[in-house]
Amino acid sequence: MKNQAIELTTFKLKGFTTKHFIEANIEIDAFLKCQKGFRSRTIFELKKDFVHDMLVWDSVEEGTNAMHKLMTELSDSPVHDMIDQSTVSWNIAPVEHFVNL
Repeated sequence: MKNQAIELTTFKLKGFTTKHFIEANIEIDAFLKCQKGFRSRTIFELKKDFVHDMLVWDSVEEGTNAMHKLMTELSDSPVHDMIDQSTVSWNIAPVEHFVNL
């Protein structure tokens, strides 16, 4: 099995619901689907207004490259204005263990 990496970004929204945030991500989702090494994206909320955005990549390098590309090419996306930037935590790491059906 090829290595994988998990990218996890957490942040608080600025007066928006998670549903509104997801609806605003159509452009971001389309961008991600075209990136080398992209496997999946999952968005969820554990606490009200705190979003967890988890992506699975083929490698840490591919995920990191895509993040930099997204911040450059989609810097004017309205999604960025929905996020309280002071609360953003971005991390990416290789998967150490994986179990599948």
